[in-house]
Amino acid sequence: QVQLVESGGGSVQAGGSLTLSCAASGNIDRSYCMGWFRQAPGKEHALEREGIGSIDSDGSLSYVDSVKGRFAISKDNAKNILYLQMNSLKPEDTAMYYCGADRGLCDIATLSATAQLNLLDAWGQGTLVTVSS
Repeated sequence: QVQLVESGGGSVQAGGSLTLSCAASGNIDRSYCMGWFRQAPGKEHALEREGIGSIDSDGSLSYVDSVKGRFAISKDNAKNILYLQMNSLKPEDTAMYYCGADRGLCDIATLSATAQLNLLDAWGQGTLVTVSS
């Protein structure tokens, strides 16, 4: 069993920055792919989850186009913490942000589809980010 706990969400004005953290515990090792996802307000179904980016066991990164150049994923392997640095935030970035872990393919398109099918090996409880204009 892998447990994931997100933190760092909050309210910020457009153009601002936030850093989210995801602490992993349990039977997780460096072979896992880890990623960040979000679900906008009013979108409740798993199919409406959006994969933002992922980091593979070798450090390879993959991002969705809408956050490239603004968001950055990093990972502290010693502490088993995944980070999401978010800059130049926009109102449309408002969402519940989740982290997930999986031992499958780690490109963001595949990981996003796996999350939408609710098939990731592990999923956190989420942290809310609100961006005001």
